[in-house]
Amino acid sequence: MAGKNRQILLAAYPVGMPKENDFRLVETDMPTARDGEFLVRINYLSVDPYLRGIIRGRRTGEGSVEIGQLMPGRAVGTIVESKKRGYGAGKTVAGEWGWQEYAVSDGKDVRKVDTSVAPMPAWLGVLGMPGVTAYFGLLEIGKPKKGESVFVSGAAGAVGSTVGQIAKIKGCRAAGSAGSNEKVEWLTKELGFDAAFNYHEAGDLAAKVAEVAPGGVDLYYDNVGGPVTDAVFTKLRTGARVVICGQIDQYNAEDVPQGPRLLWRLLVKRARAQGFMVFQFGKRWNEAIAQISKWLKSGKLKHRESIVEGLENAPKAFIGLFEGRNIGKQVVKVAGEE
Repeated sequence: MAGKNRQILLAAYPVGMPKENDFRLVETDMPTARDGEFLVRINYLSVDPYLRGIIRGRRTGEGSVEIGQLMPGRAVGTIVESKKRGYGAGKTVAGEWGWQEYAVSDGKDVRKVDTSVAPMPAWLGVLGMPGVTAYFGLLEIGKPKKGESVFVSGAAGAVGSTVGQIAKIKGCRAAGSAGSNEKVEWLTKELGFDAAFNYHEAGDLAAKVAEVAPGGVDLYYDNVGGPVTDAVFTKLRTGARVVICGQIDQYNAEDVPQGPRLLWRLLVKRARAQGFMVFQFGKRWNEAIAQISKWLKSGKLKHRESIVEGLENAPKAFIGLFEGRNIGKQVVKVAGEE
């Protein structure tokens, strides 16, 4: 196909909070599909907090991005030209194609998308990496038991909102923290959380955790770290489990502040803290998608996406993650679905 492809590259390693000029929009030639490949027009692009860790100028467990390279990210799009059997033009697919308008794929690590289950953006959220992260992090690492008290930090994000709902499905009490009163209302009025609070207005965080999780916390799903986690540690019950999924409170810190040293709480409560990465469960991805799809169809699970229009606004959407602008999954609409 003739034409041009726009991409967003890393222009500078961010210092502290990322800035829009840490990224650069460029125009390149349209990629060409060869035999065994197909060309995808990207409709929606995912921006995720973990990307902050791989644009630091040093290698991490999730890899790294060098200056001048394409920003990575998962996307969902439409095949516009195909030279690969089983991937016909017009089909919807999801893959790791980065911040750009078009991409070529040989089908490796590509997932076919069923938009009859949920719209395209949901396949980057509840039916994408965040949903699978919530599913396995809660059920396989946390192992909730019916009647237990589950607390989720970052509860109004793509992962946290799904965690709380699955906890309810499993017969647990679900509470959480979020960054605005609007988010708290969404969690409690629409998603079925038993309680939640706005940590910006909470004052004494430990007292607030005790208020929303009376009797203590059996399972803490941590997306945030920092002062909220310090507070929850003081309310862990005997035999509690702490699932460490993310630490967004610290992602932009150049010098990580010293918080209270609370590991002794794990000792006296005979509790366990465990981190995990979703790729540990890569071979079981379809299992999670199948179950989440059933919950969506039955109405037991709800989802929400915050959508920013235009590839050029992907940096702004990414920065917004750390400013708490999004409710649910943050995605960027790159092209229409027609």
